[in-house]
Amino acid sequence: MEINQSASKIMQQANKLAEFTAMEGGLLRAYLTPEHRQAHQQIADWMTEAGLQVWEDSVGNQWGRKVASNPTLPTLMIGSHSDTVANAGKYDGNLGVLLAIEAMQVLSDIDLPFNIDIVAFADEEGTRFNTTLIGSSAVAGCFQSNWLDIEDNDGISMRQAMLDFGLQPEIAGHDQYTKEQLLAYLEVHIEQGPVLESKDLAVGVVTAIAGAKRYQFNVRGMAGHAGTVPLDLRQDALCGVAQMISSIEYFASNHDVVATVGKCEVKPGAVNVIPGEVNFTLDIRSQDQAILESSCVTLLNQLEAIAQERQLTFQSEKIYQAEAVPCNSKLQQQWAEVVEQQTQKEACLLHSGAGHDAMVIAKIADIAMLFVRCEKGISHNPREQVMTSDVGVALTCLVEMVKKLAVSG
Repeated sequence: MEINQSASKIMQQANKLAEFTAMEGGLLRAYLTPEHRQAHQQIADWMTEAGLQVWEDSVGNQWGRKVASNPTLPTLMIGSHSDTVANAGKYDGNLGVLLAIEAMQVLSDIDLPFNIDIVAFADEEGTRFNTTLIGSSAVAGCFQSNWLDIEDNDGISMRQAMLDFGLQPEIAGHDQYTKEQLLAYLEVHIEQGPVLESKDLAVGVVTAIAGAKRYQFNVRGMAGHAGTVPLDLRQDALCGVAQMISSIEYFASNHDVVATVGKCEVKPGAVNVIPGEVNFTLDIRSQDQAILESSCVTLLNQLEAIAQERQLTFQSEKIYQAEAVPCNSKLQQQWAEVVEQQTQKEACLLHSGAGHDAMVIAKIADIAMLFVRCEKGISHNPREQVMTSDVGVALTCLVEMVKKLAVSG
């Protein structure tokens, strides 16, 4: 089958996967749901058609293996995730899974010196249990048993959901891989940003995955009557938070970080009452872990100083952290060589501001990622779109990368 036909096939398969949804008029596929089961059965069927041996692991990840006749090297793992956020697009995660399967179809008649394990991770987004990267964490040997007690919005624990799905929660993550088993991990993913489109490039090579920290802040002042308390006697929590948010934006624009205040809850929330309490969040990221750490310390000190100046109380809680992960430099170079050979253009090197399964698999293997251009950088949105021709380029690059690793080890 020609690459263009293969690319069209992948686009049709993405449309098919989008049918497995719990959302009326949109796409939502969460961990350990009927839609998860339906999608993975379909993925397993496609894996079988590509000549792969298929199985489901202890946490519900779907696997397919291209078996080498005489493997002399550790296993090459290629994958991405099959779950989605609410009201999602068709390509985030899913495109990488489909590209990996189709690459095995293209390589079906070629014997390689290693086994290739294709994986569709069952949970990367954390949509149901608000614990991200469950699938890859189990594979990397860092599944936490206390996750089994986390409940979804319906009060169903992960333990019970696993039992309902037909899994055995007591052995979750016990079938993890080790460093000795793996040659490398490759992941193809839509960029989820506008850089490649701005450069008119189909694909780009990822240099690192940004680390992230998330905080929940509580700021308290004094609620009061909007008409009777003079401005100079107020302890307005929202005005203090407004200054804090401006400080966050200014800091991020002058340092190598991105920072976002995504949630802000004002209490009591009445039009004629001075805000007495505000809860807000901060998401801060950098591809350089040292910069991320120092930035968080500096910013928290700045926010505390603003609160003291305005006679407000300030409390902070770190609710999430993930360390920045560099992609393997040798694999980066190899993929850049493939990209330049296939596109006749200099490879674009860029980091990922979003988290990916690769950042967890990096605990047990060298990782490399290839980004695919997406329209206007839109993702986590029904308007998420990729071009069939770009999918063809990504498929060719993945196939050639596998061939290159077969020669170089």
